Amino acid sequence: MAITIPYITALTTLFSYGLLFAFGQIRDLFRKFLEWSSSKNLQGYAPICLGLEDFYTRRLYLRIQDCFSRPIAGAPDAWIDVVERYSKDSNKTLIRTKRTSKCLNLGSYNYLGFAAADEYCTPRVIESLNKYSASTCSTRVDGGTTALHAELEELVARFVGKPAALVLGMGYVTNSAIIPVLIGKGGLIISDSLNHNSIVNGARGSGSSIRVFQHNTPSHLEEVLREAIAEGQPRSHRPWKKIIVVVEGIYSMEGELCKLPEIVAVCKKYKAYVYLDEAHSIGAVGKTGRGVCELLGVDTADIDIMMGTFTKSFGSCGGYIGASKELIRFLKYTCPAHLYATSMSPPAVQQIISALKVVLGEDGSSRGAQKLARIRENSNFFRSELQKMGFEVLGDNDSPVMPIMLYNPAKIPAFSRECLKQNVAVVTVAFPATPLLLARARICISASHTKEDLVKGLEVISKVGDLVGIKYFPAEPKKNQQEDRKKQD
Repeated sequence: MAITIPYITALTTLFSYGLLFAFGQIRDLFRKFLEWSSSKNLQGYAPICLGLEDFYTRRLYLRIQDCFSRPIAGAPDAWIDVVERYSKDSNKTLIRTKRTSKCLNLGSYNYLGFAAADEYCTPRVIESLNKYSASTCSTRVDGGTTALHAELEELVARFVGKPAALVLGMGYVTNSAIIPVLIGKGGLIISDSLNHNSIVNGARGSGSSIRVFQHNTPSHLEEVLREAIAEGQPRSHRPWKKIIVVVEGIYSMEGELCKLPEIVAVCKKYKAYVYLDEAHSIGAVGKTGRGVCELLGVDTADIDIMMGTFTKSFGSCGGYIGASKELIRFLKYTCPAHLYATSMSPPAVQQIISALKVVLGEDGSSRGAQKLARIRENSNFFRSELQKMGFEVLGDNDSPVMPIMLYNPAKIPAFSRECLKQNVAVVTVAFPATPLLLARARICISASHTKEDLVKGLEVISKVGDLVGIKYFPAEPKKNQQEDRKKQD
């Protein structure tokens, strides 16, 4: 999805950043003169913090850091207790207080509502804690594989529709450690331009060649593939050992669904493997929660490597890889995150097993189906209402992730602080997580939100949107207003 920035908005955003940059450089110049005689650097050492990133952190990020990393005092349910903080030095350091504010939670990835206490999951997690303890204190290949780990891998493979699965202790590491094992020198990775940082780092660490295609554009992917196959490897022009195309199910900063059927068709045509990251889509979309393959009608047999995490829909931690038995066996022998990292905490594993059983209906109730229906209804309702109000909202229907574009740097703290004052906790995202001009607030909807919660959130966001000026489109007239006009005519 190409974001077209309104002309005036783009100009004012560029002017704001230019002004901040200019004044920051002037202040740094005076700072150098004042500290000339008492340099803090060790003799002969270069400054350890240097460059544009350090400048951005000091002059922009630190001034609004109260909008980020807000501590909470409880489970990330529909409502959370946000710890109040204050600063005595213009936000350079933040001091926590013992006071908390109860806020509507529109920022956590608690898509199915399993992050809080659950009538089916919680008792079983406590039981596993008593039986297995909080940690195995070992790697999977030593003494760190419990009966729960084996059960989870079988359950995940069945849920995602692959012959076998491997679970790892961290979602980020699942990408960054698995990709270098799958492909190396002589291979080619073709990555969506907006793929997550874990995919980017995994690709860079693999030593393979990397090409990027325009975000969610199958036609450009085909161009890149055709050109890469024709040219072959750099310098030698030999055929590539293997080609892997990496995409996401739902893009976390855009809330956009992958054009998976078209991408799979292109990969089949050119004999390229498909690596699908379903961190934000597994459990959150599809009639039975099985992700974008189910939602978009793609056969899981056409996806060579299915990756996902347990940190969003299942209220736990870790990640998984679903693939053929041959590939999973190979990964268990070679992946450093499996061989050298401590295995997942048994209670965390039990939480995932229990949540999956609820989703599958194996707990003996229909709560899983109800949660899936509710997350879809909540997401589509909230998105449509935001659009009617005049906000620029990214993403597709059914996606529980909906970014609201802010653009201007001054509107990032203004939106975040004003929402918090009215007891609504939102996440704002800026550079380097997004391009410099495309700052946004990212709303995440949960099945645990009631209709009253959503209406409350919409009312606050609408008021704050008017206050900070981020309604870039005209609002749709309400039905009652339209009917009154017809009567007047």
